[in-house]
Amino acid sequence: MTLFGPLTPVVDARADGVTYVRAAEPLPPHPDTWIDRLEYWAREAPDRAFLAERDAEGGWRKLTYKDALDKTMRIGSWLLQNGASAETPLLILSGNSIEHGLLSLAGMAVGAPTCPVSTAYSLVSQDLAKLKGVMDLMTPRFAFAQDSKAYARALELARARGIGVISADAPAFAEILATPISDAARAARAALTPDSIGKFLLTSGSTGHPKAVVNTQRMLCSTHEALREALPFFKHEPPVLVEWLPWAHTFGSNSSFGLILYNGGTFYLDEGRPTPAGIATTLKNLREVAPTIFFNVPKGFETLLPHLRSDEALRKTFFSRVKMFFYAGAGLSAPVFEGYRELSVKTLGAPVAWSTSLGSTETGPGALINVQGLTKTQNVGVPHRGVTIKLVPNGGKMELRLKGPNIMPGYWRRPDLNAAAFDEEGFYMIGDALKLAEPGNWQGGFEFDGRVSEDFKLATGTWVSVGPLRLSFTNHFEPLVQDAVITGHDRDDVGALVFPHFAALAVIAPGLKPEDAVRDSRVHAAFAEKLASLAKGSTGSSMKITRLYLLVDPPSIEKGEVTDKGSLNQRLLIANHAAAVESLYAAKPGPCEVRL
Repeated sequence: MTLFGPLTPVVDARADGVTYVRAAEPLPPHPDTWIDRLEYWAREAPDRAFLAERDAEGGWRKLTYKDALDKTMRIGSWLLQNGASAETPLLILSGNSIEHGLLSLAGMAVGAPTCPVSTAYSLVSQDLAKLKGVMDLMTPRFAFAQDSKAYARALELARARGIGVISADAPAFAEILATPISDAARAARAALTPDSIGKFLLTSGSTGHPKAVVNTQRMLCSTHEALREALPFFKHEPPVLVEWLPWAHTFGSNSSFGLILYNGGTFYLDEGRPTPAGIATTLKNLREVAPTIFFNVPKGFETLLPHLRSDEALRKTFFSRVKMFFYAGAGLSAPVFEGYRELSVKTLGAPVAWSTSLGSTETGPGALINVQGLTKTQNVGVPHRGVTIKLVPNGGKMELRLKGPNIMPGYWRRPDLNAAAFDEEGFYMIGDALKLAEPGNWQGGFEFDGRVSEDFKLATGTWVSVGPLRLSFTNHFEPLVQDAVITGHDRDDVGALVFPHFAALAVIAPGLKPEDAVRDSRVHAAFAEKLASLAKGSTGSSMKITRLYLLVDPPSIEKGEVTDKGSLNQRLLIANHAAAVESLYAAKPGPCEVRL
């Protein structure tokens, strides 16, 4: 079975230094809407499981494609009868569930798109400030939660604002599912076009204030048609996912959910998380269901790895039919990458292929994809079919801009942001930079070269490329470091705010609380040794980290310092830890610091 399809870069380098790159292979014709695909699979494989989640007894509750289409149109009929529309959408406050999936499809089927919201906005936030901001922006007609008790505060806020409340555990939800399919719903479905809004997805970017990305049906369908050509094994075997990635984010929502729907696969909803407490649920699911492709963020791969090493039965099931590992959202460390290669060779006799991509909520999400199979983790590949990338010289880097059917038309109700999001040729300015993985070899793909907005200059005027340096640092400090923030703007040298891996520190200094471990001389010695060895291999001041501040508290979801996928907001973390940064560059090191 062929895993990767052809993508041949066509390069147009202009005299002004701007370069355009696209795939020579055209994007094939594709359906107008995701609902076309739902209807197709309801005809072709009506009894195949589409979504599955754990029931109260611990078994799998499954929704077939036939039932999914029927319930989608019934819920859509109810939404239209009760005033939902693009101007007054449905907010989905809770996480992944069969009901969440049905509501999302129902909204897009009748032109009343939904807007899923990060669960942290309702469950973690103390003042519900971000949720209030979302309600102000979206002016919803309804708010949905799977569990009315867990989301009581958020639902009460909705009621106080005159927003209708729906919960899956209320008797009224059964009545919604029993709504007769109306002529209005059929007419609305028939009126859908590629420009119809499929859903809204929120993104905060570096500002911390939620923006709503308009996801059209053209975006949703072109993304997955391009993905089927890049990874053609989806055409021949319906994919099976076991996954936790939240549907409030584009990776879980557009990429994973869309992959299953578009290709007639089965999605087993994993309620686990890549945390010490949450991994047990994931392990239980993976012991029962073997995925055919495994998507995750780097933290998810890292958390699962030791369990695969220690549990032979889990490992055999997990590797039994997986064709590919696929990560996105952040950089994958080399030790984790090599760990999976070693285990796949041990279990199967050959390595499982890896791939990754580059994109954002605004790009559908896929814009570039690796179709060679990863040999090192930084290579994000070449443009998808239908996508043109524009590389613009910027501060010694090549800033990435994108155009194609997968690109958003704009942010909902934010003309000010839209004016700044696109350049004079209509290319979306994503803010990332790329470089060729192999100088002069366009076929060899690109490497992520940091975010233009995160990069900074030292006091000497030397540019620091934050993204690659951060990945190099975390790889080198394995297993002591979970993540880090690079500092040094207008300073003489580069430093880092470090989020330690306290389980690793406990091996060095047993029995200490985190606040004591970051001050312990044995811990400092271990960090100093790695800092010195990293410095020996560093070329120039922009790559040489000279000082570390060991932080006690993890990055805060409530403050917007980290997403629930684990991606750090570099700019906001530096602002929120201003005192630590000042201490880091003071004349004498503080008690939580390590310096060369």
